[in-house]
Amino acid sequence: MSVSGMNKIADLLSANSYPGRGIIVGQSADGKNAMIAYFIMGRSENSRNRIFERYEGGMRTKAFDESKLVDPSLIIYNPYLSLDCADIVTNGDQTDTIFNYVKENGDDGFSFEKSLHTRAFEPDHPNYTPRISAMLYYGMPGNVFNYKLSILKSSNGNPEVCNRYFYSYSPMAGLGHFIHTYECDGNPIPSFYGEPEMVELPNTAKELADVVWNNLNADNKVSLFVRVVPLDGSAPEEIIINKNV
Repeated sequence: MSVSGMNKIADLLSANSYPGRGIIVGQSADGKNAMIAYFIMGRSENSRNRIFERYEGGMRTKAFDESKLVDPSLIIYNPYLSLDCADIVTNGDQTDTIFNYVKENGDDGFSFEKSLHTRAFEPDHPNYTPRISAMLYYGMPGNVFNYKLSILKSSNGNPEVCNRYFYSYSPMAGLGHFIHTYECDGNPIPSFYGEPEMVELPNTAKELADVVWNNLNADNKVSLFVRVVPLDGSAPEEIIINKNV
């Protein structure tokens, strides 16, 4: 498939030492699967002291060495939660915000957006890290799914202003969208800007996990979660890679 503006995941990641936390969502090259990847990175000892841990209904971050945990407020959360016919992936506790809003109010097609209008970027001066989120909807006629992405960020570092951006996509075989918290490393770290980046997607969970993990900066990468959902209703496949083992 030839799409103007398409990027290779390996190129984007290998050229950026610190994209921060990132979400990739889209459809496999063969059109058979929905694909999700979520990774975390860290520069401080506290941020690097984490692992991903799967549990029934979701996936959480957890301190690798509990004795070294300093401030859990922005680093311990549920990056992934599952709903009936939907998956939610985010870089913070807004995963729970989206999940609880849908459970309490149902989904009218805009619950993702409505729930995130109650949230803002992270209060971590001076970075004001954006909140990035994704929601995938399954079970549509013809084994079709769609997905949404969002980023909540300060206005050029102004903590008085939160700008909220939402993107809704119909899938295309081999096409994914990649959004991450930071444009690159820095001090303060510049927030991601522009629309989610279009990326080429492979066919399998292992291929996706390999290309993401192998191209993240070796010093800063911490954990990776990959979930591939077959559109024919068969069992999903998941991979978790933790640098701390």
